[in-house]
Amino acid sequence: MIDREKVLTILQKRFPGASTDQIAAAANAIVGLEDEWQEVTSQDTELGYHVSVNCADICYLAEEAQAGAEFRIFRRKVAVVEQ
Repeated sequence: MIDREKVLTILQKRFPGASTDQIAAAANAIVGLEDEWQEVTSQDTELGYHVSVNCADICYLAEEAQAGAEFRIFRRKVAVVEQ
């Protein structure tokens, strides 16, 4: 779960000229991401490809991962339509 207070603090520091309403709306949108997006970082072995030494020459993400960057991968949740 995303800590709304932490998000508010970060947004206030990052965007000092923004109004309180703008900061609150942005924080609400960020905190609400869990309703629409599912983190799949832990399923990286199921994504159908893997970071390899050869890929780093042509793939930005692989190059960044090889340099030590960490990624969080999300996918949009599929809306279930009730009939």
